[in-house]
Amino acid sequence: MQITDVDVWVVNLPLTNPFTSSFETKTGETRTIVRIRTDSGIEGWGETMWGRPVAALVRRFAEDLRGTSPFALEAFHRKQHMVPFFHGYLGYAAIAAIDVACWDVIGKASGQSLLNLLGGPVRESVPITALITRADGSSPHAIAQHAERVVAEGGFTAVKLKGTTDAHGDVEILRALREQLPGSLLRVDPNAAWSVPDTVRAGRALEELDLEYLEDPCVGIEGMSQVHEKVRIPLCTNMCVVRFEDFAPAVRMRAVDVIHGDVYKWGGIAATKALAAHCETFGLGMNLHSGGELGIATAAHLAVVASTPVLSTAIDSMYYLHADDIVEPLRFESGALHVPEGPGLGVTVDEDKLRRYAELNEREGDLTG
Repeated sequence: MQITDVDVWVVNLPLTNPFTSSFETKTGETRTIVRIRTDSGIEGWGETMWGRPVAALVRRFAEDLRGTSPFALEAFHRKQHMVPFFHGYLGYAAIAAIDVACWDVIGKASGQSLLNLLGGPVRESVPITALITRADGSSPHAIAQHAERVVAEGGFTAVKLKGTTDAHGDVEILRALREQLPGSLLRVDPNAAWSVPDTVRAGRALEELDLEYLEDPCVGIEGMSQVHEKVRIPLCTNMCVVRFEDFAPAVRMRAVDVIHGDVYKWGGIAATKALAAHCETFGLGMNLHSGGELGIATAAHLAVVASTPVLSTAIDSMYYLHADDIVEPLRFESGALHVPEGPGLGVTVDEDKLRRYAELNEREGDLTG
């Protein structure tokens, strides 16, 4: 079997409501969609983060992919090993788009789901996190009441506050959340917007709230290590451990307790599974970051989580916040997403919607906030 064609689209898809973090307010997602065609008639679909710059890299890869086997993933990754060095996250994202599409082909060719190809299920469904922002209310009490409604409607067991530059204000919101949701797992993610001194002050104030973890409160391995010495809350990151070269320094300096993986930020499925093995070996927890995945990318994440024992807590996913999808909606109930059934990723792309949202990108350009 050989790859004959690679098609690439960039789509814009709206969110149900604006989503605010410490550095942006998003009204929608821009994603790159990839289809691989083979000489046996099997097609594989991939999806990855961001838009036109990533799509340009994927189109460049297409020149080397034609005539190669979709099973030859090791050869593909080795050939592109310098792409992340020169292109950073964009490079990892472009590689992952091809990687996931090849896995989809492999599953369809073998008649097996991606979940089975990755080792089979260790869990049947994947709990996801309710995402809360300051835009969800005018006061800590109002935000907490909103969160209570979201938890009740969706059946979520974990709640994550997207923090801001105002550490003191975020502490007050978390206190209100804990009072309103005594049985929920609580997390906060300021996206490295706090200083080390502010993090230490806020962290000590938060210790009594029994947070599951404090995610990227400050910048860098060094800063996180300083906080770890003074605060008794587990620290999580998807910002200071973002490649395997970061892993050893973070462990050596005791900077983190939980690492967020991401198929699209780490460059593919095998890399994410390898990160899981590293975390288990060194006694660290692991979770998955969300970059706004639509159904294709979410299906890949679900297969990774459902086949990986260390990924045992509610993952981040913005899937439930999207106003639409380019595949048949994934099943969401009781705060969890179910892994699609069927060979490969188990999803079918609606090409009419794909074209509609690609045309939206052509009119709007890539969404940056």
